[in-house]
Amino acid sequence: MNPAQGVKDRATAPSAAPEPDYASKSLPRHLARGAIGFGLIIGSIALVPVAGPATLLAAPLALVAFRGCPTCWMVGLAQTVSRGRLERQCVDGVCTLTKAHPAADAAEEPARHHASAAASR
Repeated sequence: MNPAQGVKDRATAPSAAPEPDYASKSLPRHLARGAIGFGLIIGSIALVPVAGPATLLAAPLALVAFRGCPTCWMVGLAQTVSRGRLERQCVDGVCTLTKAHPAADAAEEPARHHASAAASR
């Protein structure tokens, strides 16, 4: 096998490990998970003077709501918002973000315009 060909094969081969997906099925669902997670963290710390250190046991439950840490939740928020709008394309080891399916959006635009014009009559 040619050494240059081996390097080329490694550069074009898909990665074995899938990328983590922290996105939710919908934005309201993701925001609800964030409200629960941040509420648990803030509530557990704020209630320490009133109920004692036992309230800190609620803080680890926030990790379940966040699916990890608050940073994981933020990454999931970005993924949820951009899902279906952005697409990553990798060519020769260089990856870029582009709008997803611009031709499909252009094809839908006349249909939406036609439907709204018919509805306004």
